[in-house]
Amino acid sequence: MKIVIGNDHSAVEMKLEIVKYLEELGYEVINIGTDEKTSIDYPSYGFKVGEMVMEGKADLGIAICGTGIGISLAANQVKGIRAFSCSEPYSASLARKHNNANVLCFGARVVGVELAKMIVSSFLEAEFEAGRHEIRVNMIRGYRNEQN
Repeated sequence: MKIVIGNDHSAVEMKLEIVKYLEELGYEVINIGTDEKTSIDYPSYGFKVGEMVMEGKADLGIAICGTGIGISLAANQVKGIRAFSCSEPYSASLARKHNNANVLCFGARVVGVELAKMIVSSFLEAEFEAGRHEIRVNMIRGYRNEQN
């Protein structure tokens, strides 16, 4: 499975730890985030992560900024992306199982590295359950399509 990961300047160290962790677990990682601590605009990286997932260049995405909120808002601007900001493993698992989320976002200033690893694992190990959840995901998709 290919995972694309993007980040802003506030999340360089966190991103490097998560990339290493993902590679240890056997995932192929596409690192599109910055490795510089010079201030940059997080929306660019949220957009890029979302685009790579939607273009099929990656199966899932991870996007990290200071809080996880801004980069998730940016990723969600890409049509077809279901990104969410998360700070604990239970919601990460349910986002995949119930919402078929395809981009996990979190904040380097909000969670520590070990908790981030648990969140990532919960997200990647879960699978969409479809059924009644698929109806709801399709409702969201349909509404978005009506707006464009």
